[in-house]
Amino acid sequence: MKIDHIEVRGGKVNNLKNIDLDIPLNQFVAISGLSGSGKSSLAMGILYAEGSRRYLEALSTYTRRRIGQNKRTNVQTVKHIPAALALRQRPTIPNERSTVGSLTEVFNLVRLIFSRLGSVVCPNGHRLDPTIKIAQAMDYTGERMGVITCPTCAVKFKAKSAEDYAFNAAGACSECHGLGVTRTLDESRLIADDNLTIKEGAVASWHLPGRNFMPTVASYLGVRIDVPYKDLSAKEKEIVLHGERQHVAIEIPTGKGRIFHMDHALYENAYNAVYDSLKTRTNERSIAQINKFFHFSTCPVCHGSRLNPELLTTLVAGLNIAEVAELELGQLPAWEEKTKNSLPANMKTLAETLFADFDDNLRPLIELGLDYLNLNRSGNSLSTGELQRIQLARTLRTETTGVLYVLDEPSIGLHPANIEGLLHVLRSLVAQGNSLVVVDHEVDLIAASDWIIEIGPGSGDAGGQVIASGTPKYLPKNPLSKIGPFISGKADILINKKPAENITSARTQIEINDHFNLHNLKVSIPEQQITAVTGFSGAGKTTLILDSLVPSIKSPHNLPAHVDKLQTNLKNVVSVDASPVGKNSRSTVATYTKIMDNLRKLFADLPDSKKRNYTISSFSYNNKEGACPHCGGVGTISLDIQFLPDLEEVCPYCQGTRFNPEIQEIKWNNYSIVDLLNLSVTEALPVLAEIPPIEQVLKQLKAVGLEYLHLGETTPSLSGGEAQRLKIVKHLNKKQQNTLFVFDEPTIGLHPLDVQVLLKIIERLCDNGATIIVITHDLDLMINADELLDLGPRGGDRGGKIVAQGNPLDLIKSPQSLTTRYLAAHANKFKLFSYKR
Repeated sequence: MKIDHIEVRGGKVNNLKNIDLDIPLNQFVAISGLSGSGKSSLAMGILYAEGSRRYLEALSTYTRRRIGQNKRTNVQTVKHIPAALALRQRPTIPNERSTVGSLTEVFNLVRLIFSRLGSVVCPNGHRLDPTIKIAQAMDYTGERMGVITCPTCAVKFKAKSAEDYAFNAAGACSECHGLGVTRTLDESRLIADDNLTIKEGAVASWHLPGRNFMPTVASYLGVRIDVPYKDLSAKEKEIVLHGERQHVAIEIPTGKGRIFHMDHALYENAYNAVYDSLKTRTNERSIAQINKFFHFSTCPVCHGSRLNPELLTTLVAGLNIAEVAELELGQLPAWEEKTKNSLPANMKTLAETLFADFDDNLRPLIELGLDYLNLNRSGNSLSTGELQRIQLARTLRTETTGVLYVLDEPSIGLHPANIEGLLHVLRSLVAQGNSLVVVDHEVDLIAASDWIIEIGPGSGDAGGQVIASGTPKYLPKNPLSKIGPFISGKADILINKKPAENITSARTQIEINDHFNLHNLKVSIPEQQITAVTGFSGAGKTTLILDSLVPSIKSPHNLPAHVDKLQTNLKNVVSVDASPVGKNSRSTVATYTKIMDNLRKLFADLPDSKKRNYTISSFSYNNKEGACPHCGGVGTISLDIQFLPDLEEVCPYCQGTRFNPEIQEIKWNNYSIVDLLNLSVTEALPVLAEIPPIEQVLKQLKAVGLEYLHLGETTPSLSGGEAQRLKIVKHLNKKQQNTLFVFDEPTIGLHPLDVQVLLKIIERLCDNGATIIVITHDLDLMINADELLDLGPRGGDRGGKIVAQGNPLDLIKSPQSLTTRYLAAHANKFKLFSYKR
């Protein structure tokens, strides 16, 4: 019997309700559903978890002990599942030592090519043509490795190995240590605002971690900390900026009125605070904070190549390795061809072998539209879409057969034009004999699949069921399908806009001189309106908004070096993205929204609590007074069962409630604190209506569409869309004049119906006086914006210009840019051309 499907029976992961379904093998299967409906629970929690775990079980015990293994998942049976590979949502931001070449591993192969196929120069200046002898010399071990003899002067010397060309190791420039840039302390950034007093924070470098007591030390040294910095005497300023490093005995008053005594408080002047922080900080966030005090310039020794200049004498096809790294990915095939043609006949086989791997790495990158990137482009300057495609190319470049690929939103950060290249790669995977399951909300991608599975009908407890399945042709005819109307073009994608007379004419203007691919750019953005910033991935959207506008508004007296001018009424910035809320499972909806604080006060004030001497701390599972002693307030315990994956079980002592039994005996209106945390927002509203601070938050949670969440639900487990809406909650009922809200790709994890909910929330913020900027590739968001600012025309060096700006419904009447052409086609699909705003 031919097996043509994966059989899943009794799936109960997270909110999945004992689902049974068959998933076609050797096809492109799309999983759709509302945010939080259970899509990823099916794809990652069952299919990938089981597919990868069973493959690893075929390996030896020794090997399995050294590989992170998926735990057994909560499903009755899964049959006929292939070995699985996964691509998850957001890639991590690379550090400053990463480049496109190192991230894609293409530069690793370039280094190997230079070490084997290069034309080297001997110590006496004689150039040697490429020869098989050089390649053979690299295969020797010990002192003989790489040693060759110059045929002209007979001198023996050592050719460079692949490792010698590594800018993160032996090949690093001695001046910049492989960074390509040198840093110089910008003295103007040490003092944030000389109109402030030191007590108010005038010395910016004393805001760095571990330096908050420095104003107190300065006071003990004779500096007045309660007068504006500009009014200090020259002697006082000298102490602040260049004072001697010394230990001082000080007393610091705490917020509770106590005095904290330090016998040996070390004084660090404004300069030393920066340099000392640089020596001790290792995490990316801290380093980024310190880097704000430095001016970065291209290294004068390596000129940005990161490499020791001595390595640049070796040539391949007439180019040194730094010149090859300057090439765009799309130019590398021509360099490859030129290299092959320049080699002697006895090196052709070696060249074909080296370039075969080179092509395997390069091909998917070009197919995914990254041909404009240079190998030496810094990794931390890449946009989310570019990082996502690099991650995707790395995952998909191996031409496998019989593998299950599980991809979680591969369309993140992709311009509609990139979706076509993505679909080509996905279809080629299936054509090679693989099975493909994609969780996504991009309608064009879903419509291009072979089979669609819809999970729903709602989110959280209201989801977790298979509500529809079928081909893209027939699914829209199913009345239960929620994605069907968006595939067919019958959905209503426009929301009601506020009357034009309520719109202000005020605009924020910013001028940028030179930063990445933005050059002499002047931008004007309307205030108290919604602006969609769009464009091809890598066009400069992040550089313009997150790297330029946001820091300028936050520090108007200390503009970034690349910003010449800022004219605005905006004073505050709120950044909203889809990154996870909370760092671990101790963070819950109740703790994040401060509902937990109010519940703890409520229970601590009860007569029974006072009889037992319970305090607010007693009603926290993060304190030993209230936490279950067995699991420490986590609610689960982990069992190490040697060579098998760790087993995580519900704590047998507290049954997952996190609290010790004595705390649960305290009741308010017949509810323990555990009972209340087990309620959903909808269930909690009538129960907690008599407590105004809690009722207000619950109503806000309901307003943003999170009424199905349980108060005790862990926040790291929320989907990207849920996390995003949770972050907005505290801003809903406040006046937001002079506040900028920046939404960075807010449709991550959002079904088109969720996008409509998000649009209504954004409109509500706008009605409260907020200025909204949405960095997006989502066509529904674009069409609903008040103004579209489109950067392009493409990405990288071919981007950075304003190619379209104005009302989106006006722009699509005569589309001039790549984005507006796609937007016009989208509007035509939903028959919007006759719509009058």
